[in-house]
Parts: sequence; C-alpha cells; structure tokens
Amino acid sequence: MGLGIFLIYYSYNKFSAQQLEEISFYFKKADYTIVALSVFLSILSHLLRAYRWSFMLESLGYSPKILNNFMAVNVAYIMNIFIPKSGEVSRAVIINKYENIPFDKAFGTIISERAIDVLILFGFTAIALMLQFDLLYTFLTDIIQPTKLYLAFGLLCLLIIAFFLFLKYSKSSFQQKLKQFYLGIKEGVFSILKMKKKKAFILYSFLIWGLYLLSFYTALHALEETAAISFAVIIITFVVGSFSFAFTNSGFGTYPFFIAGILSVFSIPETIGTAFGWIVWTSNIASIIFFGGLSLILLPFYNRNTK
Repeated sequence: MGLGIFLIYYSYNKFSAQQLEEISFYFKKADYTIVALSVFLSILSHLLRAYRWSFMLESLGYSPKILNNFMAVNVAYIMNIFIPKSGEVSRAVIINKYENIPFDKAFGTIISERAIDVLILFGFTAIALMLQFDLLYTFLTDIIQPTKLYLAFGLLCLLIIAFFLFLKYSKSSFQQKLKQFYLGIKEGVFSILKMKKKKAFILYSFLIWGLYLLSFYTALHALEETAAISFAVIIITFVVGSFSFAFTNSGFGTYPFFIAGILSVFSIPETIGTAFGWIVWTSNIASIIFFGGLSLILLPFYNRNTK
C-alpha cells in the first residue's frame, strides 16, 4: 500500500498544473458506457472462473453450488484489495463454511488454478516479447531489477527446501498437523489430473483470459486517443498491466503508473496513459467492492437453509 501511495505521489508531483487539468479533461470526456461494458466483461470472467473451479472440486467428490463459488470468488477479489494475496485463503474459507469442503483441499485447487493462470500469462508475455523484445525487456528491467528477482527466487527455493526437510525429519505434533495439511493441499493441487472435464477446463481457462484481454481492449475505446493503438501495443500493455498487480494491493498505484509508462514508450502522452490507467483500475475496483460486499451480505442468507 505504501508503494502504491508513493507512486501516486511521484506520478502526480511531476505533472504541471496544466497537465493535471489535461488528465481531468480526459476523465470527463471518457465514454463511461464503454467502461461499463468493459467491467461487465470482467464480471463475466469471474463467473466463468467460479464455474471452472467446480470442475476441480467435483474431481475431489464435491458438488458445490455455482453461486457459492461465484460469491467466494467475489469475496477473494475484495479481500485482495485490503490484504494482498489473502483472497485465495478467504475463498477456501468461504467454500469450507458454506459447502463443507475441507479448507486444505479447496486451497490446493486454488493453487493449481493459479498455476494455470500464471502459465497463460507467461504465454501472453512470450507473445509480447516476440513482438517487441528489446523494448519490453528494457522497460521491465528498468522497473524490476533482475538481481532482486534472482535473490527473491533463491530465498523462495531455500524456504521450500527447509519446509520439506522439516516434514521429513521432524517428529513433533506440529509436524504431524502440518503434514496432514500439506497432504490435503497436495490432493487439491493434483485434482486437475483427476478431472473428467479436462478439455472443458482448458477451454474455460482460455475463455477467462480471453475475456480479460477483451475487457482491456474494450476499455481502450473509452478514449479516442487510445482506441486506435495496434494489436502489438495492446498485447504489450495488457501484459505490463497484468504484472503490475503483483506489486501492490490489487495494483493500487502501480497499474496506472505502469500503463502510463508503457504507453508513453509508444508515443502516447503520459497524461492520457495516466487517465486511462486510473479509469480502468477505478472502474474495476469499484465493481469488485460492490460485488464482493454484496456477496459477503448474501452468502449467509443464500445458505440459511443449508445444514
């Protein structure tokens, strides 16, 4: 959150009064009917995500209600705004509470699902690199220092090794509980291999990310200045925007900053890129807060007759 606040301060502090007025002008001239359509496509992707999740849970012997899945996904998104990466945990907690699916197994399916999402994002990244390798590599390495990435990856590997050594050699009661929890997560992760609907899962995975891209493409038409950018720029900007969510709470501050930065590389003024980034981010976050809050309210009522 602190990083997001700093980037907002940094971004707007470098603009002159005239440029700030220009950003405000683009906010006012944006076509919010187009923005609403873009948000609708995002919500549709959440619904498909909830439906896809049922394929994995069914392979473990559970048949959750799709609406419970959908509301759990909505709550996950709203939780990520306030506590980064807490959405996956809250999603498993909710499905455990209202569908009586063990937390560890549900959490395992979410990890597996996220792994598939990362692979698809890497696929988009590969396309973006093929289109503009030098430009995109320079832009990303200027923001993310490779040395720090290697260090973080090395520390993660050490933690994983320490975790498995503890599971293998420790004889404590905590180890027994942790091992049981780990086995449940493992079963959830590998549920993807037991699915009867593997082809449908793959299809829905591509549909979800297709909707993400279509939502972003639609939002570009909210401003005349961003409506005519090329396919290559769309893919590259989409990838950069997707990675920005990893740095702060749901991309707070980073999404507009990254979007403005990458669009400026393609000769689109930072004022336009900043306005566009905030329009997309704010509209989607507003919908997440609305549907996530509504889901938190409706979940106990929808499940009041469920034992």
